[in-house]
Amino acid sequence: MNTEIKVPAVGESISSGIISVWHHQDGDYVRTGDPLFTLETDKVATEVAAQASGLVRITAPADTEVKIGEVVGHIEEAPEPTAEAASDAAPVATPPLAVEAPAAPTTPPPAAKPAAPTTSVAPAAAPLITPTAPVQLEPQERRVTRKKLSPLRRKISTQLVAAQRNAAILTTFNECDMGAVMRFRTDVQEGFVARHGVKLGFMSFFIKAVVEALRAVPQLNSRLDGEELVQNHFYDIGVAVGTERGLIVPVVRDADRKTLAELEHDLAYYAKKAREGAITIEDLQGGVFTVSNGGVYGSLMSTPILNPPQSGILGMHKIQERPIAVNGQVVIRPMMYLALSYDHRVVDGKEAVTFLIKVKEAIENPLGLFMGDIK
Repeated sequence: MNTEIKVPAVGESISSGIISVWHHQDGDYVRTGDPLFTLETDKVATEVAAQASGLVRITAPADTEVKIGEVVGHIEEAPEPTAEAASDAAPVATPPLAVEAPAAPTTPPPAAKPAAPTTSVAPAAAPLITPTAPVQLEPQERRVTRKKLSPLRRKISTQLVAAQRNAAILTTFNECDMGAVMRFRTDVQEGFVARHGVKLGFMSFFIKAVVEALRAVPQLNSRLDGEELVQNHFYDIGVAVGTERGLIVPVVRDADRKTLAELEHDLAYYAKKAREGAITIEDLQGGVFTVSNGGVYGSLMSTPILNPPQSGILGMHKIQERPIAVNGQVVIRPMMYLALSYDHRVVDGKEAVTFLIKVKEAIENPLGLFMGDIK
């Protein structure tokens, strides 16, 4: 009996996807629950497992766009191969043939006589110019590679263009001294890991700082819906994560109610799911504000693009030691540029600048804001 391999439903609004990879070759034996293929849609990548055991027969190869419910192969009922059968099927290595070395000569060859010196000088001759063959250009198909955009990349492209077309995006900049947070983090790191089983990073500090800034400037925690302004009274913060398939933004729920340790556990959980391609649609929905850290890639400054329908996104950047003036003295400090992009239709310049200053103050004075979280 054969079992059909169908493309499963992965979300209410998703009607198709691309088989990005088959995890087994045609004819391989699989067991129930083994991963068969990865379905990549415009929102998430989902690993589809085998519903029966047997031999895989593939009818839709990798990079094929398929519809939800479409049959892409079947599993042919067959007994599981035994270890003995596998060893019988393995090719037997044939030892290389021995090659007999040629026998050494019994008598040495006569020594060559040295050439007699000559005193005549040949007249100088002009160097010969040898014509070179014309360069053969490779066929055009070898010089470029064409590949259809994945649904996720198409969705990202559409959304980014729509964000710039439909919103009045403006970016304001500031910088913050990371010295206090770095010292604070170093002082508590050992005990933090021992108590919570996870390292204390910088992102959790910025999430907490963003929550405080959203409380102080609620305009950044709102969005336009047609001709209405929707004011959010919760703090679900999106964190941009780069993956091999593209940028995704999982959402940390109720960030205002969580400690630094709880935030770090959430971030580690999403990072693991992103690496495994296990992010779900529910993980990506409902954020009110986004934090993006280009500094992990070495970016010194950027202008982040809004994540619609949100009205603000904070860009973190590389920590770099720079000379700055403090109390009339030039000192070296670990500095980070901050960038806040916002929808000017909803947020005025004064509110945006105030928000960014609140984030800066929270990061530069962490003891009052974060000490209660280190327990």
